Amino acid sequence: MREYKAIKKSIIATTVLSTPLGKMFAASTSKGICLLTFYDEKKIPKQLKKLKGFFDADIMSAHNEHFDTLKKELDEYFDNKREVFEVPLQLLGTAFQIKVWKILQAIPYGNTISYQEQASLINNEKAVRAVANANANNLIALIVPCHRVIGKNGKLTGYAGGIEKKEFLLNLEKKQCV
Repeated sequence: MREYKAIKKSIIATTVLSTPLGKMFAASTSKGICLLTFYDEKKIPKQLKKLKGFFDADIMSAHNEHFDTLKKELDEYFDNKREVFEVPLQLLGTAFQIKVWKILQAIPYGNTISYQEQASLINNEKAVRAVANANANNLIALIVPCHRVIGKNGKLTGYAGGIEKKEFLLNLEKKQCV
C-alpha cells in the first residue's frame, strides 16, 4: 500500500485597513507583506491573480502576524511618529524592479527625488521611463515610497493612488520635518 503525503499549499492572507486616506488592502505571506494598496475594486483582483500565480498559493481573508505590525506602523506614520517602516516585506518583481524599489526605500523621509535622479542612482541615466514603470508596478504603497518621486521640473507626477494622495503624503512628511 502506497503512502501519500498531503502537500501543504502556501497561504496569502488578506485584510482591509482604515487610514486617513481611506481603506487600504494588504496581503501577506508568512515571510512578510507582499501587497499594500489603496482600495480599488477594479485593480485588486488583478494584483491578487499576480500574487497567486507567483507564490502558487491560496488567497484568503485571514489573520497574519505581519498585519498587526503593519497596522501599528501605519498608525504611527499617519500620526507623525514613524519615519521608517520595519514590517517585513516580500517584494515581488524582476531584478530590475527590486533594484528600483530598494532606491525608493533609501529616500529619506520628507525628501523627494526625480525619476532622473532615481535612474542615476541605479547607474542608468537613460532608464528614466523604465524606472517610472517600475515605480508604477510597486505593489507596496507607502512602505516602498514611490510617492517621494517627482518630475524633474519639481511637479507632482503619476501616482497609483492619485495625485491628491501623493500630495497629502508629501505634506504629511514635510510637516513632520519642519
